[in-house]
Parts: sequence; C-alpha cells; structure tokens
Amino acid sequence: MKTIIKKEFTVTHRILHWIMAFAMLVLFLTGFLRMNWMNKKHIIGIIESKTDLLAKEQSMEIAKSILEPMWQWHEVFAHIMIFSFLARIIYMLAKGIRFPNPFQIKIPLKERLQGFTYVYFYLFVFISAVTGICIRQGFFPQWKENIEAVHKWGVYWFPIFILLHFVGIVIAELSSKKGVTSKMIGGD
Repeated sequence: MKTIIKKEFTVTHRILHWIMAFAMLVLFLTGFLRMNWMNKKHIIGIIESKTDLLAKEQSMEIAKSILEPMWQWHEVFAHIMIFSFLARIIYMLAKGIRFPNPFQIKIPLKERLQGFTYVYFYLFVFISAVTGICIRQGFFPQWKENIEAVHKWGVYWFPIFILLHFVGIVIAELSSKKGVTSKMIGGD
C-alpha cells in the first residue's frame, strides 16, 4: 500500500510567498526613504542651501526628478504585490488552504496567534493596496490627505508584521513544526 504524503508548501505557494516578501521589502524601503531621508522638502532644502541661483519652483522640479525613479520602483512593486496577493488568495481558495480561525473559542493560543497574524497580514496588504490605488488614480480627492496618511501607516505595519512573522517562525521551529523554515525555502 502506497502512502500519500501531503505537501505542505508547494512550489506555487513558495513562489507566491517569496515574491510577496521581496515586493513588501521594496515597498517598505521606497516608502520609508520617501517619508524620511529622501522626502521632497528635505531635498529642496539641500538644493536651496547649496545655491542661490534657483527659484523655489526649480528646486522643486529638481527634487521631483531625483525622486521619480525611486517612485517608479514603488509603483512597479505595488503592482507585483497586488498581483501576487490576488494570486495567493485565489490559490488558497482553489486548494482549500485555510489558516486557523483566531475567533474560535476552543483553539490553542499558538494557533490563535497564528490566525491573528494571517488576518493582520491580509488586512494590512488589502488596506495598503486600496489606499495606494486611491492615491495613484486620484479617487476621493476630498479625502486625499486621510488616504495618504493611512497608506503611510504601512511603514509601521510592515516591521510589526515582520516581527510577528519571525516570532511565529521561532515558535514553530521550537514546537511540533520543526523544519518549517527549510520547507518554505526548499520545499518538503
């Protein structure tokens, strides 16, 4: 009699995971740089401090030109993230993949935390995607500042998710799911 072994992390699952992980890293870095060291006001201030020959409008145009390539990367990886996110949702629905329901009363704390981390992740990505689309397309101009503020929260959500994700990995490696990291990298 042949034993059928269920593969926990298929190639498709792993590819989607790593595409999303890389896209999130690029989105975080470009967003963080845009909000901090490379924000438009900071760059304009540097330009104005180094020359008296340029008008404010010229300094602003130079700053926008400096930032444009970085912002193009942000937009490209936003598209990659949205596509891979939707592909992952469709894949999970098609394969019947489920994560623990954190709202069930009689599940262990470890599974409850795992479920909340998944809920947090999917909600985080959904909100970031929707607000990014609204900003890019100019939807709801009367709420533009609020939408941008919510979108910028991603710079804080991302590190929190990464921390939760790594805590979950450590817990899994120290419990009955030993080897989960190597399975996610190289398969079962």
